[in-house]
Amino acid sequence: MTEKALRLGTRRSRLAMAQSGQVADAVSQVTGRPVELVEITTYGDTSREHLAQIGGTGVFVAALREALLRGEVDFAVHSLKDLPTAQPAELVLAAVPEREDPRDVLVARDALKFTDLIASSPTGVARIGTGAPRRMAQLNAYARAHGLEIETVPIRGNVDTRIGYVRDGKLDAVVLAAAGLNRIGRSDEVTDFLSVDTILPAPGQGALAIECTAGDAELIAALGELDDPLTRAAVTAERALLAALEAGCSAPVGALADVPPLSAPLERGDSRTDGQIVKEMRLRGVVGTTDGSTLVQLSTTGPVPDTHEGALALGRVLAAEMLAQGAAGLMGERAQ
Repeated sequence: MTEKALRLGTRRSRLAMAQSGQVADAVSQVTGRPVELVEITTYGDTSREHLAQIGGTGVFVAALREALLRGEVDFAVHSLKDLPTAQPAELVLAAVPEREDPRDVLVARDALKFTDLIASSPTGVARIGTGAPRRMAQLNAYARAHGLEIETVPIRGNVDTRIGYVRDGKLDAVVLAAAGLNRIGRSDEVTDFLSVDTILPAPGQGALAIECTAGDAELIAALGELDDPLTRAAVTAERALLAALEAGCSAPVGALADVPPLSAPLERGDSRTDGQIVKEMRLRGVVGTTDGSTLVQLSTTGPVPDTHEGALALGRVLAAEMLAQGAAGLMGERAQ
């Protein structure tokens, strides 16, 4: 007799369906049970307003969480960067699988690189589309620092819509997340990978969150098989920084925790990733005005956190340093 299928709640977008399908396959392997995708429309999917106008944080998450609490689905998959930093007591983040590429990428006309856009523009000004104040702040700051002329244009829509602005000649380029394009098999459309030394990603970018109700101990244990401890530690530090800044996903905040490998022999307490040893975690954060005129950009390094509290502390320490440097005044509207 076939076991009852687990119901996975997912947004309806192509990207959400692709990443939820990948998680469904992994969960099915772990549990031996079939997994059924349950499509749910969120407010963020139907609204035409820009994210900052409709609340930013949580607009892609609330409907999925409500379905979980009503028992309509057994677990849900979110893009981690969309999750509010406060976790409801009734729900648990059961797994954070290994992270995809966290970088931002450029999709530009004529397969151009970022620095080549301006030189080839008839007006001498490159029009670059993005819906993220974080990207606007860092793109404009980079352009100012290098004497380049760009215009950042606020846009919304799915991948096809955004890339369509370039194909139709309305924009010179758009900035997207590498992870999203990789997951839907469209990484070949990338014309330039933007270094994290130039643009820090959104906190949690490239990572997925698998969430279920706090009372389902058996499912929590099964989903926990998909958890990647290094990814969880990294995104916990990034989100702790975001929370301590009292900012939401619509604020111009970038953060990335990474774990540079060391070549020394493996010792007690070390971690290993991709066959390489890591002992330290570096957390970088940035806050800026969207015109790029002012940035607060700092970093800190410490041992790879082996507890949730340790990862939280790493993020909070850096946030305190950034606030001391004036970060609060650069974020505009604060999360409610």
